[in-house]
Amino acid sequence: MKKIRLGIIGLGSMGAAHARWILAGKTPRIELAAVADIDPVFRKPFAQFQPFAEGSELIKSGTVDAVLIATPHYSHNALGIQALKAGLHLLVEKPISVHKADCQRLIAAAKAAKRDGKRVVFAAMFNQRTNPLHQKLRELLQAGELGAIQRIQWTVTNWFRSQAYYSSGGWRATWAGEGGGMLLNQCPHNLDLLQWLFGMPDRVTAFCEFGRYHAIEVEDSVTAYLEYKDGPTATFIAATGEAPGTNRLELACDHGRVVLENGKIEFVRTVVPVGEFCRTSPDHWRTPDIWNAQIPVAGEGAQHIGILNNFADAVLAGAPLIAPGEEGIHSVELANAMLLSTFERKTIGLPLNAARYEKALKGKIAASTFKKRVVKSVPQKRDLANYFGKL
Repeated sequence: MKKIRLGIIGLGSMGAAHARWILAGKTPRIELAAVADIDPVFRKPFAQFQPFAEGSELIKSGTVDAVLIATPHYSHNALGIQALKAGLHLLVEKPISVHKADCQRLIAAAKAAKRDGKRVVFAAMFNQRTNPLHQKLRELLQAGELGAIQRIQWTVTNWFRSQAYYSSGGWRATWAGEGGGMLLNQCPHNLDLLQWLFGMPDRVTAFCEFGRYHAIEVEDSVTAYLEYKDGPTATFIAATGEAPGTNRLELACDHGRVVLENGKIEFVRTVVPVGEFCRTSPDHWRTPDIWNAQIPVAGEGAQHIGILNNFADAVLAGAPLIAPGEEGIHSVELANAMLLSTFERKTIGLPLNAARYEKALKGKIAASTFKKRVVKSVPQKRDLANYFGKL
């Protein structure tokens, strides 16, 4: 097999973008073989590619080797498991599922799934892992160039969204339609990078604000405090109602200070490690001497197209994945922990109790305005669980 036949399920903004990149020849080892979307308007531009109304129909069709799922969040789990059971390779848009328990179910299905006697490839669309800025920071951390990390602070408030954005789809920013707000929609990339760079914390205390800036029922502002077992602490601040907003990741470490902002890495390196200077300096007021180190990085990396091509290389040649699907559980767990901390007004220990969060989420879903609107407005006798997942 020289190319993989890919089916795309969900032809909204991201699904259609993936299709256009493939058709433009940006993914030489992938051919678009089929598409699916419940909306005939979204299917129309891709009528030559065996368009299906339902993702389940595409999965059963036998026309594809792999699927990319780009539907509303709840259906990632249900459709993903269907694809895996059919022996199809799977690439899932972020988040891989809405809550940890569903992530566990999807990962279990991926571990059991085989195609031609081999385990299928399961990947997640975490395109920010291809950014040279993030790759260079990870390289510095893993090489020990920064020394012990003392404090992490990430302010990411440049995810501005207008009310029109939230009003553009009835499922958006509702518990039953999306499973959360910015933590499940915009911030999965940041949360994935947070754990990819620094690992998972042991404790999370968060303060989420629901509908602070918009007429929505889910969070659009988050302030979280993370504690790590080996000493560092982190603050994570995010919002979709601030403009122009900030995206600044700052690290205090034993070798100085590192700041990622405006596409650059600024490293103010101490000549002597901070801990050593603190223990040995006889001076009451002086701080360590510093160097301003230049860290060369350029561009934004291959992004979505890079993940697509890496997925194809993994399927066809066994290449290591940039973003293995099973790692997608970590960003979901962090988001769940932040929400549960807010619901219960307490610090949440990790690993998160998946059943505890799932129960809390079901309570929110039961009161969701979206679920009530859908039940009243959908005339056909479609089982909603097949589209939105098990609510």
